[in-house]
Amino acid sequence: MEKRVLFLDNFLKLIRVHVFRQKLLVFNNSSQYWRDRYCLGGNSGSGSYGRLAKFKALVLNDFIKKNGISTIVEFGCGDGAQLSLLNCPAYIGFDVAEKAIEICKQKFDEEKSFKFFLLDDDEFNLLEKQELALSLDVIYHLIEEEVFESYMKKLFDSASRFVIIYAYSFDKTYNSKHEMGRDFLSWVGKNIEGWELFQKLENQYPYDKNSPDNTSQSDFYFFRVV
Repeated sequence: MEKRVLFLDNFLKLIRVHVFRQKLLVFNNSSQYWRDRYCLGGNSGSGSYGRLAKFKALVLNDFIKKNGISTIVEFGCGDGAQLSLLNCPAYIGFDVAEKAIEICKQKFDEEKSFKFFLLDDDEFNLLEKQELALSLDVIYHLIEEEVFESYMKKLFDSASRFVIIYAYSFDKTYNSKHEMGRDFLSWVGKNIEGWELFQKLENQYPYDKNSPDNTSQSDFYFFRVV
């Protein structure tokens, strides 16, 4: 009986915390939303956990191994949950949220070849090209047009061999203000020169509205220098 009461008490606490966060977490702009989300104890989202994260890691680790990738940069590293499943020889992670960078630095303190910076740090402008640039579940959270375009240009400018994007490429509006579907493939075709899409890998767990946290609209898109 005592265990059941304790379980119920903890469950109710979780509900109260969730409601509290939802009331405080408002959307003004893309950067602000994610900064506040992490400060309020939120995480990188369901795509960075569970079977979706394992699927992404399987694909990425296989690609890294087969192509002999030694240096990687990711734009939107979040809380590092996805990174913890990757086999990265040397890694640089950028994010807009100071709390996310703090979490990553603590989590990967012993990984001397891992570095984490805010997008407005000097290292962002001084970044040298890495063999592989990653964008995982980020593009559809870039609501402002200028933010999206700046992000995409930096993503491709930062890679010497490959760019991998995990997202969905179609226009769509949502009730939630922090998500917006973009046909980024068309944008890349019109604005990015010297790169080609050489592979698309569909999601092992395609979106199911009855299981939104365990499925995804995102697929893998692989680009290489031409």
